[in-house]
Amino acid sequence: MSSSTPASTHRPAEHPLRYKLNNEVHARPPVPVSHPQLVSYVALMHDGLQEDDELRHLQALADAYARPLPQSDGGHLQLDVGDFRLKWERHNEFSSYAFFRAPAADEDGSRGALGVVPSAWFDALPGQLMVATHIELRSTADLPPRAVMDRLIASGRQAVGAQVSDGAAWVFTDFVLTDGWSRYTVLDERLTPRQAGRTVQRLLEIETYRVIALLAFPVAKEVGRLLGRAEGELANLMDGMGNASTAEDERSVLSHLTRLAAEVEHSVARTTYRFGAAQAYYRLVRSRIAELREHRIEGFPTMGEFMDRRLTPAISTCEAIARRQEDLSGRVARNSQLLRTRVDIELQRQNQELLAQMNRRAKLQLRLQETVEGLSIVAITYYASQLVQYVAKGAKYALPVNPDILTAVSIPLIAGMAALGLRSMRRKLAAEEGAH
Repeated sequence: MSSSTPASTHRPAEHPLRYKLNNEVHARPPVPVSHPQLVSYVALMHDGLQEDDELRHLQALADAYARPLPQSDGGHLQLDVGDFRLKWERHNEFSSYAFFRAPAADEDGSRGALGVVPSAWFDALPGQLMVATHIELRSTADLPPRAVMDRLIASGRQAVGAQVSDGAAWVFTDFVLTDGWSRYTVLDERLTPRQAGRTVQRLLEIETYRVIALLAFPVAKEVGRLLGRAEGELANLMDGMGNASTAEDERSVLSHLTRLAAEVEHSVARTTYRFGAAQAYYRLVRSRIAELREHRIEGFPTMGEFMDRRLTPAISTCEAIARRQEDLSGRVARNSQLLRTRVDIELQRQNQELLAQMNRRAKLQLRLQETVEGLSIVAITYYASQLVQYVAKGAKYALPVNPDILTAVSIPLIAGMAALGLRSMRRKLAAEEGAH
């Protein structure tokens, strides 16, 4: 006899982000392309713009071609209207629009894929244009690499070229804006459509990230001027701190240091994101260049060499300015703390002097109190002896004692009792004070 336990149909409760996080590695896939192909790409900074604003603009394009707008999946979508394909992506700082279409047989490709895109719609794209580039994908059979190299050499401009994907394609560009557009030529020797799509996407990302990374360079120049002035001011304040001879001088220096610290910290808060983003974008540029797997073409620098000469120094400047700014912030904070310590020590010395003066006053008050206590004993003795005298006179017929003699005898007794009473009271008060 055998028994079997049915498999459970229940599963543990799922995390609400499980599928979203799993699908993140599949997000924003490259668009497969085949030669010949024209690609036009723009990236616009979307400060203050919401995703809904861009989706409404995309909806207007879909409506113009009577096509449904695909649902935005994590800030990206692809729209095929027949004449061209559009890939839209929304990133943290910018949104990108990539247009793909096959060129006509006699088309020169100077306008890229935008020849069939409604110009009024394109001109109204929301945001501020930051990157604009055309990519022309051709077969080496239709456009030999030698012809492209001869044309670039004849132009006299600095051009960049390399074989990529282990020799499966050729890439040429000069990174120069012509009519507001940079241009790439990709010659396909043996790329599959997906490989060609990945190559195009990497080129677009290199172009985007290298430009946006440089947003930190003007900021670095501005911060550099601020740091030069602030460092000089800090040196003068340190001289002033060394020459300070009074507490008022030290408080004045501390006030100026506090103002300088606030100014430097404001600059740090305003620029930290920009410098950090520049480093992140630069790492993405280096990563995408490495993924191209470049092989050098004789007479042409590779993209990696071009970035090492042109982009790396700018990013290194930004990194140096960021470190210098953090260092200045730390120095101002340390000097401020040092000066506060000096001011606190001076305040403690003044407090000690004040306490010493209060001690002296307390001793004087104690002596005065002891003098007053002696006078109090005399006064108490005097009035008490008068009471004794009055009582003795009233009872002189009942008591066989002379009132004057009785008064004289009572005076030392009264004085002693008063003195003992005051002494006992002082001891009791001292004991209570010690207990607290």
